[in-house]
Amino acid sequence: MKKYAQKLHDYIIQNNLAAEQLLFMESCHSVKAAAEAVGALPEDLVKNICFLDKKDNLIVAIVKGEDRVDRTRVGKVLNIPSPRIATEAEILEKSGYPCGGVPSFGFSAIFIIDPKVMEKELVYTGGGSSQALVKIKTSDLLQANKGLVERIRQ
Repeated sequence: MKKYAQKLHDYIIQNNLAAEQLLFMESCHSVKAAAEAVGALPEDLVKNICFLDKKDNLIVAIVKGEDRVDRTRVGKVLNIPSPRIATEAEILEKSGYPCGGVPSFGFSAIFIIDPKVMEKELVYTGGGSSQALVKIKTSDLLQANKGLVERIRQ
């Protein structure tokens, strides 16, 4: 298991989360590839889009696989100017996970979950590396990241 996936595995165990980490030989970096890997629909996956505000605070916008994040809405939810997309290096530095494997919980950030995500009972999210996913109930996801549920999709 790659070190980032192992780190997330340890976090799940240490925090007694009802989540299942799934490891794959192939990349799950894209929504399409991840859906194929688990035999699910793209709507069963969530994307974690990482932003930074003016003070370099990490904001993770969580939307369903087929949706796109609206930066202006993210700013309005947090009452800040529209945040900027984080670079791959910033994502790794701030979350502790590489781009393409960022989970929806397990590190310090402001998490915002689009309400459409919460309509699903179960979702797949980043598993710590591009070859891992986590299967988790949305209620457990919300409990794990203590996120805000606000509309942030386009």
